Amino acid sequence: MTEADTKPGCSHPVRHRERVRPARYSGPGSARAARLVGDARHWGSRLPPVVRDSLLPTLLLVNVMTTRLPQELAVAVALTAALALPLVWRRRAPLTVFGVVAAVAFVQWLMDVQLLADIALLVALHTVAANSGRRGTLVAGAIVEAGVLLACLRWAAEGAFPTTFVAATAMVVAAAVLGVNVRTKGVHLAALEERAARLEHEQEQQARLAVAEERARITRELHDIVTHNLSVMVALTDAAVYAQHRSPDKATTVMLQISETGRQALTDMRRSLGVLRTDEPDAERHPLPGIAQLQALADQMCVAGLPTRLDVEGGYTHIPATAQLTAYRLVQEALTNTLKHTPPGTRAEVRVLCSATTVTVDVTDSGPCPALPGATPFGHGIPGMRERAAAYGGKLRAGPLPGGGWGVHTCLDLSSSGEVSA
Repeated sequence: MTEADTKPGCSHPVRHRERVRPARYSGPGSARAARLVGDARHWGSRLPPVVRDSLLPTLLLVNVMTTRLPQELAVAVALTAALALPLVWRRRAPLTVFGVVAAVAFVQWLMDVQLLADIALLVALHTVAANSGRRGTLVAGAIVEAGVLLACLRWAAEGAFPTTFVAATAMVVAAAVLGVNVRTKGVHLAALEERAARLEHEQEQQARLAVAEERARITRELHDIVTHNLSVMVALTDAAVYAQHRSPDKATTVMLQISETGRQALTDMRRSLGVLRTDEPDAERHPLPGIAQLQALADQMCVAGLPTRLDVEGGYTHIPATAQLTAYRLVQEALTNTLKHTPPGTRAEVRVLCSATTVTVDVTDSGPCPALPGATPFGHGIPGMRERAAAYGGKLRAGPLPGGGWGVHTCLDLSSSGEVSA
């Protein structure tokens, strides 16, 4: 310790102690204080708003009752209660509460009574700024600033008016700015909540549309698979029954074809439903049918009793699998309708024209037309075909031909986004 440190009148010890204080208060004690403040905020946030808003008036009343002289107690308590108690309802009616507090503060100024409860003006201003618009905040701030000027003119110490006025004005500005920040944050949070709710609603709508689209796709697939294979099996069964006595060998061949058709139907159904099960391997073992399988389809129809001629023009290796599946299903449904609704002896022709950007499908038959012009006696088949064609930007034309018979025509646009719903 130096000599200067030991002299009673020396100022060095005071400066030395001031330099040491920050280090002493930045240790574990300050950390404990921060934890206490955090715990107090957490505990306070769990209280009802009315209880939280009642804490400050209660503290102000306790303060005035414990610090005032008995002869000043009645007036001080009355003014403190008039200033602080309206704060309990400040969230419900911020402008009204501010007006009451400002009026009481003016009465207090007229009575020349200084109170700690004047802080209620800052709290009321903060509430107005947090819940009202810019105009209300400016008016309330101007009123409080006028009160600050009056208070400083009457109660500021001699020579301390500028410092006191600037300090009080800074408190007014801080209260208003904090309130505006709270309001801005609330508006931002409300906008985020609205956007989140809107996005959630849109996601739900998209999910419902996706489910509906997937249900429609599975329905079309099952309709085409079941209708086609059952129609072929029925036709083959009739042929087997007819030939079992006259030509047993032919009947045996037809029965084997029925069995093969049934197995193919089961395979197609497993493949179509495999997307709904993660443990279903058939969808990977059996590729989707496409243009390459049209010849097997035509042969199957020939065996079932519908002579079918197939003509595929152009290369199709560049065509997406879903587009090929669409073309296959269109041909399959058209031939199935012909097999079901035309008499024996009807012949069918299939023409598929493949190009770089389109796939044109034409299926015609020589059977008689429906009794009513434009009628579609094929249940859900033609609507399903229209949906498949529309997925690739095509329009399906199905109807009687000028020279007799029935025709189905469509042109698939490969540039369309129909791979999902095909």
